[in-house]
Amino acid sequence: MARKSDPDSAVKSAIRGKPHKRAQARQPSRLRRAAIWLRRWLVRSVAALIVLGLGWVILYAFIPVPTTAYMIGESRRLGGIERQWIPIEEISVNLQRAVVAAEDANFCRHWGFDMDAIRDAIAEGGQRGASTISQQTVKNTFLWHGRTWVRKALEAAFTPVMELLWSKRRVLEVYLNVAEFGEGVFGAEAAAQHHFGVSAADLSLRQASLLAAVLPSPQNRIASAPSGFVDRRARSIAGGAATIAADGRDDCFAN
Repeated sequence: MARKSDPDSAVKSAIRGKPHKRAQARQPSRLRRAAIWLRRWLVRSVAALIVLGLGWVILYAFIPVPTTAYMIGESRRLGGIERQWIPIEEISVNLQRAVVAAEDANFCRHWGFDMDAIRDAIAEGGQRGASTISQQTVKNTFLWHGRTWVRKALEAAFTPVMELLWSKRRVLEVYLNVAEFGEGVFGAEAAAQHHFGVSAADLSLRQASLLAAVLPSPQNRIASAPSGFVDRRARSIAGGAATIAADGRDDCFAN
């Protein structure tokens, strides 16, 4: 005998199946909500970082830089550092010109990146640096030392913003106050006193050129006891400083 179907059983079975189907329908919805939440969180986080970075750059356009990540690290490693902030008016123009001649002769002619220097560096297979004073100021002030793509990307992002908001004179002022001129010796004033026993305002062209000559490797070169290489480099820098004074490439910072 054929078994009769029970209409009530069919209805109950259909009812029992509905929650499972609803759960399946809810699953994609939850994933979509999670994706939307994550996207919003990322957008807000990036926006917050941009605002924070912009505020940081604006703040340092007006106040002395209190310290940097690299200074903090060196202070811990060495048990202290030498440093004294001074305005650019109290830094000898000899040092201003010497540093520009040594590190970025076209400082007054670019917007943060020296494209000619970058092309030359690429042509030479990356054997020479193309970092401008502006880029070095960003690295020394806002970021950290080390060759990583993250740091390079942030440096590339910060540099045009700083160039837009700061004068060239301010960029050089900050650079001369945060650059390392010897192991644990930061800034022009500390460097002048440490190496030559004079204030930064009284540096001669020779002394200024020796300080500029140690900048690429301040922990391995000594301005007050120069090696033959540093001595020759300093003489070349002195000539370069005279050149940029003569051809006007110091017009954005020298009074």
